[in-house]
Amino acid sequence: MKNFKAEKLIPTHRPLLGGAGEAGVAFRVVIPARISSTRLPGKPLLEIGGKPMVVRVAEQAALSGAQQIIIATDHEPILAAAKQHGFDACLTRADHNSGTDRITEVVEQQGWTDDTIVVNVQGDEPLIPPALIRAVAQHLHDHPECAIATACHPIHDEASVRNPNIVKTVLDINGNALYFSRAPIPYPRDLFSSPPLIPGETELLPETLTVLRHIGIYAYRASFLRAFGQLAPAAIEHTEALEQLRALWYGYKIGVTITHDAPPSGVDTEADLRVARTLFNDREAKRG
Repeated sequence: MKNFKAEKLIPTHRPLLGGAGEAGVAFRVVIPARISSTRLPGKPLLEIGGKPMVVRVAEQAALSGAQQIIIATDHEPILAAAKQHGFDACLTRADHNSGTDRITEVVEQQGWTDDTIVVNVQGDEPLIPPALIRAVAQHLHDHPECAIATACHPIHDEASVRNPNIVKTVLDINGNALYFSRAPIPYPRDLFSSPPLIPGETELLPETLTVLRHIGIYAYRASFLRAFGQLAPAAIEHTEALEQLRALWYGYKIGVTITHDAPPSGVDTEADLRVARTLFNDREAKRG
């Protein structure tokens, strides 16, 4: 069965930009990095290629063309590691419920104007493509009706669609998110009328079926971040355990840019860390 072609998704939608260096958008990157992690304690300071993971994230962000990069942390050793490697960092409160709250504190600390575009790059994404960082910033710049921009890529197999750990999204005709869910959306009624897959089995989706996997990167306007923290959490946000649903609940538009390829996975476990180290070493070997 042929693979689904991403260009068929939304003909009017702007594709992912080619990379850093394109003119047109000014933005800042904030990398929230808290020390506590249930599955991988001390994660931001774990070494990848001789440097702390959070520093590798900042190096990728530096290639995106961002005006400023700030590592936001609740831990003095992370602050020191950032500064040792030449990156700006600031201490934030330890009681934030989410990275979005931590970024909002940075916005207030820095006194950024309401129209400042701020990209949230997770501190456990040491191989995040710089082009993806710039793409979400550019998308928000190009769509003033949106308060947030994020990204997605097409998925092609039934197992991924059914997997609740993979967040899916459905877009409207303008490329804005209608909803995000851990459930299969859109739900392929006829295809899923057959028995579920046997564990470990996979099946390609028909090329006529559009399924998009959400990538957890966001660009915000500073004005939205200031407002977001004042909004009570929404019931659907708790039900799905997806913070971005609060924005949709209150009527904010989330623009979505589409990339053809999935970015490298983030680091949540020891196994993820081993993969990231291998990929990093392979990349450096190719660079010579």
